[in-house]
Formats: sequence, C-alpha cells, structure tokens
Amino acid sequence: MTSSRTNPEGPTDPEGLTGSAAWELLLPAVSAPARTRGRSLQAALREAVRSGRLAPGTRLPSSRDLAADLGVSRGLVTEAYEQLTAEGYLRSGRGAGTWVGGAVRAARPRARDLAPRSPGARVDFVPGTPDLSLFPRAAWAAAQRGVLAESPHDLLGYPDPRGLPRLRTALAELLARRRGAVADPERLIVVSGVAQATALLGFVLHARGMRTVGVEDPGSPQHDALYASAGVGTVPLPLDGEGLAIGPLRTSGVRAVVATPAHQFPTGIAYSARRRTQLLDWARSVDGLVFEDDYDGDFRYDRAPVGALQGLDPEHVAYAGSVSKSLAPGLRLGWLLVPESLAVEVVERKRTMDLGHPTLDQALFARFLERGDYDRQLRRCQRAYRQRRDTLVAALEEHFPGAEVTGIAAGLHVIAELPEKYGPQDDFLQRAASAGVAVRPLTAYAHAHPRADDAVVRLVLGYAHLSPGRIRAGVRLMAGALHPDGL
Repeated sequence: MTSSRTNPEGPTDPEGLTGSAAWELLLPAVSAPARTRGRSLQAALREAVRSGRLAPGTRLPSSRDLAADLGVSRGLVTEAYEQLTAEGYLRSGRGAGTWVGGAVRAARPRARDLAPRSPGARVDFVPGTPDLSLFPRAAWAAAQRGVLAESPHDLLGYPDPRGLPRLRTALAELLARRRGAVADPERLIVVSGVAQATALLGFVLHARGMRTVGVEDPGSPQHDALYASAGVGTVPLPLDGEGLAIGPLRTSGVRAVVATPAHQFPTGIAYSARRRTQLLDWARSVDGLVFEDDYDGDFRYDRAPVGALQGLDPEHVAYAGSVSKSLAPGLRLGWLLVPESLAVEVVERKRTMDLGHPTLDQALFARFLERGDYDRQLRRCQRAYRQRRDTLVAALEEHFPGAEVTGIAAGLHVIAELPEKYGPQDDFLQRAASAGVAVRPLTAYAHAHPRADDAVVRLVLGYAHLSPGRIRAGVRLMAGALHPDGL
C-alpha cells in the first residue's frame, strides 16, 4: 500500500498510510456492527487527523487498497473519504489521490474539570459540602420515573419564570411548616441555588440605584464576586456575640444587608431575639432590605430550630435557600422568597437571565416534596451529621486538649480555637498541609483584611462530608504533625 506520487501542496509521506498503521488506527472501527461501521470508520479517521497521528500533508491509500486491507467494501471507504473531504479534514484532486488537509492544526483540546477540590489532601475539613453518598438515589429515581410517566407534553415548554405552580405551592408549604416563613407561592421564585438568588437581587438593587450592600464579616467569600457581577459593591460589617453589630450597620450608609441569622456562617452564632428586632427596626427605618441566606436552617441538633427572620417582616426580608446541603449542590436547585414590592422586578430579571428553571427538575422535586421524601431525607441527614459532629468534638478533645469548640448546636461545621501553644496560625496551617490535612482558618472568611494577630489558631472545620472514621483519622494526622512535643 505504497505510492510514488508526491504532494504538490505540502509535505509528503512517501509511504502514505502504511498497512500496519491503517490496521492500528482503524481496526476497532471496522469491527463495529455493520449498521454503524461507516460512521465508526469516519469517526476513527477524523480523530486520527485531530490528534495529529495523521499529520497535514499525509497521503492516504487509495480507497481500493484501504478497503482490501481492512476487509470492507470499497464503497464504505469511499463514503468516508468523501465525508471527511466535505468537512475539511481531507482533500483530494482528480488523479492526485487523497491527502490530509491543513485545516486542523492541533489536537482537539481536552475538557478540564474546574470543580473546587483540595488536591492531594488525605483528609479534607474544608466546609461547604454535604455527604454526597447520602443522596437518595432510589427515591429520586422513582420520582423521576413518576414525573416522566405522568407529565403532559406542555410541561416541556417554556415555564413561568417563577417556577412551576406545583413546586411553588409545595415549597411554600414546606417553608411555612419547617421555617416559619410567610410563604406566598406568588412571591416564590425557583432559582439555581442561592448564588443565582444573590445575583438576581443584586441586579434589581442596582436598577433601583443602590451601589453597595452590607455583608457579614466574617462571612461567605462568594458575596463580593456575586454582587460585583451586578455592579454592586460590598461593605464588610462586623459581628458581635448577638449577630450583626447594629452600630456599624447604622453608620455604614447601606440600605441592604446580607445575613445568616439562623446560624451565622462561619462563626456559628444564632442571632439573638433582641438583635433580630434591632435588624428589622433598621430595615424599616431606611426602607431597606435584609437578604436572609438560610443555607443550613434545617440542621439543628441541641436546640429547637430558629425560625426564619422573614416570618417577622416579609416586606423587608428576602429569603433564600437551596437543596445544596440537604440533597446535593450539583442539582442547582433553590428558592427565593421576595417582598411584594420587589416581586415583579425580580421575576422579570429571572426571565431575561435564563427563561426559567428546567421544568422536569422542578416537577421531580415537587413530587419529592409532596410524597414526604424530602422530610425523610432531612431526618436521615440530621442523624448522620449529629453523629459526625459528636465524633469531631470528641476527637478534638482527645488530641487537642484545651481547644474551645463553638457553633456545634447547628449546621455542618464547627469553629475550633486551639490553645496558643499550637500557634502561630500560619505555621500550624503549613504543618497540617504537610500531613495531608486540608483546613481553613477563620481569617479566610474575612471580607476586610485579616487581623494581624495570628498567634491564636481558629479553624473552621467541616465534617458533614466525612465519615466518623475519616474525621478521627484527620484529627489524629493533625495532632501527629502539630503536637509541640511530637506526639
């Protein structure tokens, strides 16, 4: 299968595509079932050109020779050559043979995975992720089958940008029952998580002339970028033992503030009744808005659940939540409950942003709620996470005596303040990393510049995604690398 012809337009391969190379590249393709063999051969040739195994200017065997080598019909090879010539991968001329074209200059780029991870960590205490193995696959699959079987065809059309009425009704009942919210389905918007809820409100506030929003300090590191995308800046506001400090809030000049009153992230503070009243009084006095992020409001272990702030003043509080901690963040499914005065603007912004959330996902979650599956999932998670919290607290007491652990009554993480002998903090973090343990200090969540004093080590330790065994192993690894006397 050789040729003495030369390529008049570029580099030559005097041997062409040798028989052995043809078999190596194309044999799997011609082993495909007869009905797909032609497409498989085309795909194999296309990939060989894209990957660079067949370089530009390489001459291919005649269709007759290649067909004979591969044991297929000449028509199959001819069709493949014609298709790839039409696509620009190959070129041919009458009496000049078939050559690899020059349009493809590099191998096809590979897709990268930019999902957040802690590379190389043996144990990862970074908070923010639930135990994804607890996802209720069987119940979810059953709900999916039910939705596909029962849904009318028009469900697959463009939805109400607020969300399916069925889901908004089920969510309103859930939020009123479990969180004490004043939940009108007409003011509920189904969103792809709290991040989208934040961006939606940012765009609406910007359109109303607001250019700054107050954020808790320390607080979620995502707020700055989310509000910046809407043209709104953030003003860090300090906390005290009762929640967001009211004095700095009043003097800041902002008219909107983000708060996590049920379980402040990351400190674990539950806003006091007095502070909740003061925060709402401030909102009324400036005709402002509190954006309540109820990111883990369902997980309470040693006390009764703290009701949503929104239930006390639904006209001055926008409330958001999601299934990211209760089911899985990859579902990208959440809700936003807005004051009546903002509803029209938020819904219109949602419409222009994405024309509404996927309808099958909405119908599936509505069924999941209606049948009690979501309540069962919450109970299952609560039992598992309580056990893991207790395991972490016990391991810290054993390996880091004198550590003060706070924020344990709720949520999916704790704050651990270690005795001074374990500092300074930067050295601690470096030694933990060298032991293969990923941890975050409390200062990592500061919006303003971190405090200069790092003598005291304060860690934010997430535990929900770790088994009890991994929790004990992680604390033991830290102790082995960090204990002052080497134990």
